[in-house]
Amino acid sequence: MRILFAGTPEFAVPSLVALCDSPHEIIGLLSRPDRPRGRSKKLVWPETKRVAMERGVPVFQPQDLKTPEFEETLKTLSPDMIAVAAYGKIFPAAVLDAPPFGCVNVHASLLPRYRGAAPINWAIANGEKKTGVTIMQVEEEMDTGDILSQREVQIGDEETAGELSKRLSLEGAQLLLETIDRIAKNDISPVKQDPAAATYAPLLSRKDGRVDWNRNADEIKNLVRAMIPWPCAHTTLGGKNLKILRALSGLGQGRPGEIVSLGGESLDVATGDGVLQILSLQIEGGRKMDVPEFKRGRKDLREGQFMGTPGSSLYPD
Repeated sequence: MRILFAGTPEFAVPSLVALCDSPHEIIGLLSRPDRPRGRSKKLVWPETKRVAMERGVPVFQPQDLKTPEFEETLKTLSPDMIAVAAYGKIFPAAVLDAPPFGCVNVHASLLPRYRGAAPINWAIANGEKKTGVTIMQVEEEMDTGDILSQREVQIGDEETAGELSKRLSLEGAQLLLETIDRIAKNDISPVKQDPAAATYAPLLSRKDGRVDWNRNADEIKNLVRAMIPWPCAHTTLGGKNLKILRALSGLGQGRPGEIVSLGGESLDVATGDGVLQILSLQIEGGRKMDVPEFKRGRKDLREGQFMGTPGSSLYPD
């Protein structure tokens, strides 16, 4: 089968590699344009572009999928199927209708739950114990297409969004290849999604990482896991922004946001119910460090001090 692969970030790389290593003909990579990064604003390739160039796969990076130029490119490529994993743009009808076997997408949740741009993050933030990957038929409306196959995955108790993303990208790549092979053999029975069971996982913003110390310790621990690697769970300490990078939940009490213990390997902060045991953090202007090192360098740190604003869920950006 002649396949055009559409994907941009690291999550899409295992799917691209799996297809390149398969008997299918990968006729091109469709990715988002190179983006400026850092203070120098140097243009940086998408992760998938690097892999495609190494393997001799032609790369297409249109700013707009609705132009006559891209429609002509698609016509010339003449794909049997477009396989998608985290491409980053919604396909217009002209693209969806072009390949005879349609467009199939790797989505990192068990649809119809967690439709949207950040399913991994919100599943962890909400304390889910399992998630998975879905291969679905792409429609113009986001993540509403028929389900072609699914695979369930357990979420580790301390697993971060970054760690889970790597696992799901590998599971998704394997399931995508299996599903495409079944489509080629006409061995797939699509299943309609139940709109009543749908939940949503919107794109993350920095404010989603704000810590509300009135929530319970388990909920805040899940937020810390969910916001890694970006935007990170954050609060304030001594007027400076503080990122919480690793934490556990435990028993204890105090006023929400109050530092109740500086002993041992953690910095313990009271929540609405229980204590958040911070193990790793980064203060504004500093580097990432474990708590024992942080405590050695902060002579002003004391029990009874508050993170954020006591009694409030509103913290600075």
